[in-house]
Amino acid sequence: MAGQSHYILPRPSFDKAVKVLIVVSPYYKDIADNMIAGAVAEIEAAGGSYEIVEVPGALEIPTAIGIADRQSHFDGYVALGCVIRGETTHYETVCNDSSRAIQLLGLQGLCIGNGILTVENRPQAEVRADPADQNKGGGAAAAALHLIALSRKWSAQTKGIGFRPASEEIRIAGHSDGSKTT
Repeated sequence: MAGQSHYILPRPSFDKAVKVLIVVSPYYKDIADNMIAGAVAEIEAAGGSYEIVEVPGALEIPTAIGIADRQSHFDGYVALGCVIRGETTHYETVCNDSSRAIQLLGLQGLCIGNGILTVENRPQAEVRADPADQNKGGGAAAAALHLIALSRKWSAQTKGIGFRPASEEIRIAGHSDGSKTT
């Protein structure tokens, strides 16, 4: 709905700069370029660095992210592309499969901001991609940055998470003289 406002989380801050991979499908080059501009501005505003790789289409974006995760070192990923409804069911396949694959990568622990637009027509895409309007590229970068911040926060914690180390369990179950309780 036009004019509807929504809450935007404050930009996270980092003690150590983040490195983000932007994976973009430039199928609609002008739309992709606008989304890249929004993503880059958000990453730079958070003090991060980035690399950009291009892939042929939205279906290749999750595969490129998976390859990068296995063979490179990035803190997070921004997926950018645009799928405009056509006359066939290919639209549903591309939208659903690319989104599902990105979600599965995220559930494996990757920090991904999904900025693949799925729209009915070009004007909808143009408004969403424009950094001065809906700025979905910047929003996808912000999502990745927030996930990176959460990942760093939780990976820095050493107490109170998960199971106790076996050595601690032995100390708790044993006596002060080192003998075990039966």
